[in-house]
Amino acid sequence: MKAQQFFNPKRLRRLAWLAYGAGIIIAWRLVDIQMLSHHQYVQAAERNRTQVLHQTAPRGRILTAEGAVLAGNLPAFSLYYMPGGEKVDKEYLDGLSADISKHLNLPKADILKKLTGALRSGKATPLAENVSPQKIFAAAELQVYHSGLYILEETKRYYPFNNMAAHLLGYMGVMDNISWRSLGAGGGYRFNSRIGKSGIEKRYETDLKGRDGGLFLEVDHVGRVKQIMKDNKWRAGSDIYTTLNFDVQKAAQAALGASLTGRGAVVALNPKTGAVLALVSAPDFDPNIFTPYSDREDLQARKAIPEYNLAIQGMYPPASPFKIITAIAAAQTGRLDLNEKLKCTGKIHMNNREFKCWRTHGENIDFMEAMAHSCNTYFYMLGTKTGASHIEQIERMFRFGRQTGIDLPYEKSGNIYGPSRRARSKTYWFGGDTLNLSIGQGELLITPIQMAVFTAAIANKGKIWRPYYIERIADADGKNTFEAKPHLMSEAKLKDGVYELIHSSLKDVVDHATGRAARIKGVDVYGKTGTGQNPHGDSHAWFMAFTSREGQEPDFAIAVLVEYGKGGGAAAAPVAREVIKAYYGIK
Repeated sequence: MKAQQFFNPKRLRRLAWLAYGAGIIIAWRLVDIQMLSHHQYVQAAERNRTQVLHQTAPRGRILTAEGAVLAGNLPAFSLYYMPGGEKVDKEYLDGLSADISKHLNLPKADILKKLTGALRSGKATPLAENVSPQKIFAAAELQVYHSGLYILEETKRYYPFNNMAAHLLGYMGVMDNISWRSLGAGGGYRFNSRIGKSGIEKRYETDLKGRDGGLFLEVDHVGRVKQIMKDNKWRAGSDIYTTLNFDVQKAAQAALGASLTGRGAVVALNPKTGAVLALVSAPDFDPNIFTPYSDREDLQARKAIPEYNLAIQGMYPPASPFKIITAIAAAQTGRLDLNEKLKCTGKIHMNNREFKCWRTHGENIDFMEAMAHSCNTYFYMLGTKTGASHIEQIERMFRFGRQTGIDLPYEKSGNIYGPSRRARSKTYWFGGDTLNLSIGQGELLITPIQMAVFTAAIANKGKIWRPYYIERIADADGKNTFEAKPHLMSEAKLKDGVYELIHSSLKDVVDHATGRAARIKGVDVYGKTGTGQNPHGDSHAWFMAFTSREGQEPDFAIAVLVEYGKGGGAAAAPVAREVIKAYYGIK
């Protein structure tokens, strides 16, 4: 009975008619799609296009040892134009470029050129990059009136403390042909990518860059975004922690800027490791001028920046700090008699030439007084008695005339001075050369960082550490990919008691004589002033020092050079004093 009900003829006829009707509808739809409305559907499909927007990853930060951000990022925006499938007339483009120019304060002709190029290529094209949040919010209303516009959020490089450590940090710029060949698309770069051009920004470019992202957008026939088809997230670059001490760096820049000329260099080191605590070259610059918001572009300001890093490239006679070398050479050869007293008349004659002392010190000048008051006459005689070849030997022991090895390009090696150097160039060595060598003048040249490394070696009694400024590098997940290890380059071993003698004499310089401007209550300061001869103008002022809490081991070394500063005691020692106070937290 149930089977007969199921196969009821009326029911079967109804099902057949339903199937027949559905078939007719499907057939008609196929005919419509394939034949009658084929062109219309093809046009609609072609008008929905996919556009790709590249999104630059936030650059890794550069920080001090304590975590203060010296180079970071700020929000920045790019305005893109995405052409659709419809033709756009010149009048519309002219109006669109005028509106964008008005809102973003950019040349109308430039925008019109980019719009025309976008229509020609059919690809999403940036009309403005590095737009400030204020400007982009004002321009956002344009999206209501003009289809095809899209705002992409990115970041731009920002240096919160402006010129702080500028020569060490470096600056950024648009990739050029040479950089493209070395980095190229294989490194995830585009031809208009911004890259490091100097300093840490350049040296650690691949660490700082990160991995760029991108948006795959579906747009309709007029360029409006219909959906984000795919979002390839960027990965931020690695953070670089330097060895710089924020307070020390800040004090060094301020004190040098307030010096007699405001020009020169300051280098401060940890004498136990070689870590750079401060590195200043003045005049300096603000690296923000290379990464401005587009409405604050100042191309003229970039043309006059002082790129020359005096801390590692400036070469000057070491002057009186070199008397330490002469004293060591005399002590090592047994020619230093601490009880011997000489008379300073203010000058000495040799080979019909007059060699002057900076003042007449009178009679009974012994070694400690000569060092404390920087008596040239005493060291002329001591150097002559010791012999230039022995002085040159100690000079080489402390790596004069050689690069320090700091990981920065274009470091100068200075110029070593001595009879063996003259012999190699097949020229004579005269008695007057020995007198000049004895007090650190003549052809002898040294950079501020070499002076700092030498100072640190005297402080720690002979260990010559390679100066370094990167403590560690941490990736976007906070995992360290690099950790610094101090590198001992060599060791200057001297006879027992020689370093102690030098320390004692340098303490007298600060406590009782030419270095008094660097005295600080509660801190043991050991230093030496210097006045480097300059044939082109006023003499250069030196002060080198190492310090410790009272009665403890030295833990800070500094070299200060004030260009055209005339006297080390008056111009350079006060700079060092402010920096030392900052290191020990003395207000």
